[in-house]
Amino acid sequence: MTHQSTDTPEAEEKPLPFVAKANIVPVNAPLKWIRQGAADMKRAPLVSLSYGFVMMLLSGVIAYCSWRFGALGLYLGMASGFLLIGPVLAIGLYSFSCQIEQDRKPILGYCVHEGGSHIKDMLIFSFILLIIFMIWARAATAVHIFFPEKAEYTAIDLALFLGIGTAIGAIFSTVVFTASAFSLPMIMDRKTDAITAVITSINAVLRNKLTMLVWAMIIVSFVAAGFLTFFIGFIVFLPLIGHATWHAYRDTIDASDWPENDKY
Repeated sequence: MTHQSTDTPEAEEKPLPFVAKANIVPVNAPLKWIRQGAADMKRAPLVSLSYGFVMMLLSGVIAYCSWRFGALGLYLGMASGFLLIGPVLAIGLYSFSCQIEQDRKPILGYCVHEGGSHIKDMLIFSFILLIIFMIWARAATAVHIFFPEKAEYTAIDLALFLGIGTAIGAIFSTVVFTASAFSLPMIMDRKTDAITAVITSINAVLRNKLTMLVWAMIIVSFVAAGFLTFFIGFIVFLPLIGHATWHAYRDTIDASDWPENDKY
């Protein structure tokens, strides 16, 4: 009689899905995210405002260098691209919001630990954005060929120049926003890779087009307000966007199939 072994593994490892599940969120959800982000800023004002202050200084340096060397097109490309790469620098804000969500006192050392533990995936993600950013900056510089060279140009000439520049910027902004809307918070929250996180972000944005359009418009409004205040508004607006992004991720992405990153 043949004896069959009944020994089986205690738990078979379940294969991970291609992307994390994306919830359908209401169109007014971004307003809730902003309120939650503001509440997080009140809980961690020093770090939040310090991040905003650093971003304001970097934006000012970009503006000064571009003005000093007379490259307005390069400035427009670098400034707008830099502000969308900002989420890479905001992983500490996601960490603070995560700690607050767990009813823990936000600790700066924990943020440093989080950044160090995800350095590989952050570098991959940053490299992807860097390539887009370099193409974007080059395209912004090339837009100068459409700038009216006549001493007296008409409003139509100026509108053509601004229209082409805006269209190019909108294309690159859409690509970067779609790829980065939820990817960095997912990398911080779960044991996943950058490619899976980016694909998850793209899928979630496509499943919530109208809501994400509203969210993008809110971000653009804050950025515009920052420019109108000569970057001073970035001290508040950019950390607010960072904290709100964490809550947007929690509402939209169900990454429960992936194990959580170690918390301490």
